[in-house]
Amino acid sequence: MERIILHSDINHCYAQIEEMKNPHLRHIPMAVGGFEEKRHGIILAKNDLAKTFHIKTGESLREAYAKCPQLTIIHPHYEEYLYYTEQIKDVYRQFSDRVESFGLDEAWMDVSESSRLYGDGVSIARMIQKKVLQQFGITISIGVSFNKIFAKLGSDMVKHMGLVEITKANYKQMVWPLPVSELLYIGRSTASKLEACGIYTIGELASLPSGFMSEHFGKVGEILHTFANGWDETPVAKTTEQAPIKSIGNAITAVKDIVSFEEAKLIYYVLTESVASRLRESGLKGNVIHLSLRNTNLISFTRQKTITQPTNLCEEIMPVVLDLLKKHYDFQIPLRTIGVSISGLRKDDGYIQMNLFTSEKQREKQLVLEETMDAIRNKFGFEKIQRCSMKLDQKLTDFDPKHDHIIHPVSFF
Repeated sequence: MERIILHSDINHCYAQIEEMKNPHLRHIPMAVGGFEEKRHGIILAKNDLAKTFHIKTGESLREAYAKCPQLTIIHPHYEEYLYYTEQIKDVYRQFSDRVESFGLDEAWMDVSESSRLYGDGVSIARMIQKKVLQQFGITISIGVSFNKIFAKLGSDMVKHMGLVEITKANYKQMVWPLPVSELLYIGRSTASKLEACGIYTIGELASLPSGFMSEHFGKVGEILHTFANGWDETPVAKTTEQAPIKSIGNAITAVKDIVSFEEAKLIYYVLTESVASRLRESGLKGNVIHLSLRNTNLISFTRQKTITQPTNLCEEIMPVVLDLLKKHYDFQIPLRTIGVSISGLRKDDGYIQMNLFTSEKQREKQLVLEETMDAIRNKFGFEKIQRCSMKLDQKLTDFDPKHDHIIHPVSFF
């Protein structure tokens, strides 16, 4: 039996939820954005009226106000967005036990087994759209296809109550003419490399000899070739299945430009403490430490180092972070955003492989210290116990890193 896969996208998710809570916002140009004074001042989502002023997601509040001086900015309420998107996904679960989230506002559904009750994929998609609109006043776009990749492509093609069906009969006409950058998991860098090889459309990628992509792009290239041809067979996870965590990390756009190693070090202590704490909460430890940097010219890059002994202690992660920073950045151009993440995750079974440089007693003391700090912060707030060094520049370190934590599920790669 051919699979029936839906991909849903809650259009302008944050903005629609704010409009649902306060219907008068539907009648004025409105956007959800961060705090300008803390340099998190970018547009996260906008409503339809703001869109008519060419307000763009990701641009600064200053740029947005220049286009639309009367723009109303609503600060984000992440816990509410999480609550309402889960309520909407509960509607999806009425039609299938296979509902797999892809971020906060997107999800795949495998409704193959539901077709006997509710009809074909398009009929089910219409039912879901109608039910979500009636219950929440929120519109969603849905792509219908025979695999996850094409279903997502379909939902990306339309907005509001849009619905696109991509079938085995029409995908060459609908998908193959699209720019190669439209294919899931092809970012700017990969698209540039493909274009350098003369590959501009998904169809051109699909028609390549099977060995070309693996030869030039490795395993990732082979997977992308599979996606382009519509051969993706990855299942939609069941609602009861949790995607394994791939990495745990945190990043921050600083309130001012980071002009020195010492300033970056202060922020990295806050971020790394948060990441180590989440590793312990998740019962995990990891051995691949990633550093991410973005300078004031908006150029981003990452560096990583694999360590022998997996860890979930800040005091063991920080020396690696600082070593990577010192080796790979000279601060000739100030930094704007910095981040740290840990991958190579495994279950923390309490076992430590001892070596000449590891003192078991010292490590146990450090673990007790960091777990005690966790307990105090969880009960009384992050700011109640901090390193003395955090007081050296409170403007830089005055943020709660747990508020915007990032936990990445396993992707195809």
